Amino acid sequence: MSTAQPLVSIIMAVKDTAPYLRDCIDSIIAQTYLNWELIAINDHSSDGTPEIMESYAQLDSRVKVFHSDRPKLIPTLKYGYQFAKGDLINRMDSDDKMPKDKLEVLVNEWNKYGKGTIIAGGTKHFVDEGEVGGGFLRYEEWLNDVARRGIHYQEVYQECVIPSHCWIIHKDDFDMVDGFNPEVYPEDYDLCFRFYKYQLKVIGIDKILHYWRDRSNRISRTWEEYKDNRYFDMKLRYFYQLDRHWSRPLVLWGAGRNGKDMAKLLQAAGDNFHWVCDNKKKIGLDVYGVKMEHFDIITELDNPQIMIVVASPEGKTEIRELLNSWNKKPVEDYWLFA
Repeated sequence: MSTAQPLVSIIMAVKDTAPYLRDCIDSIIAQTYLNWELIAINDHSSDGTPEIMESYAQLDSRVKVFHSDRPKLIPTLKYGYQFAKGDLINRMDSDDKMPKDKLEVLVNEWNKYGKGTIIAGGTKHFVDEGEVGGGFLRYEEWLNDVARRGIHYQEVYQECVIPSHCWIIHKDDFDMVDGFNPEVYPEDYDLCFRFYKYQLKVIGIDKILHYWRDRSNRISRTWEEYKDNRYFDMKLRYFYQLDRHWSRPLVLWGAGRNGKDMAKLLQAAGDNFHWVCDNKKKIGLDVYGVKMEHFDIITELDNPQIMIVVASPEGKTEIRELLNSWNKKPVEDYWLFA
């Protein structure tokens, strides 16, 4: 294993997080890996955030403070990134915390592979009061399982497979995928698809490398861009760009709300598709001009591409098992979109 200790640039947008910022920066300063710089960019804060940032910059020269020229998250990240001098890039959220060995673990693992590789770890949610919500716990469990099994691209159409704060990548690779440039939200999910597009290798680590704070006013709860967290528009855009083969018949599996919403998007894209389910009450019905069919029709189609939009975890498991028994393969033959 290489003993190289490349400089890590930690890019952190900061806006009105004064109550949490000291804990965050303290966790960075406490890192066992010492060769880092924190690019902390103030996004037009209205509380005591800038003063806290400046106080840390005076105490530790590795903390470098900047002020964004445009408001909002992506412009702020983009502004700060131009000042990064590190060979390796990491991102941090200003209300979260790092375990003390986060950077050491990420860098040591990256050194084994080098350029062309992203190292991604596990995450754990926490709250200041009460308990973490069940939805976040399920997402956390799923994320950590993805990292443990290294199945990021197999699962990429379900949800964001790499948390925005829990990866490390070489600057050349980050620039290749266009870094923070596309002003598309959710920015971390769009970045995952660009990793997938350029087929960078993702190495998952079965270790918690980030503590993710849940709070009522986090932007994933309050911004309009995150309101519909299925992100079907983004997923479908990349599916057509990266995985759709027009010579193969398309199958949409799921007759609930997800299925109906996806069917409208497919029709708007001018795509023809078979629509299947197992609901006896819906089979044979005409929905949006498409006849609902039993899923057995899949065995009669010539090399179909199957989009699964069933929401139920149990239902998805059953569908996977059935498709696997038909020798259908994830990413090649079927994709989970929900």
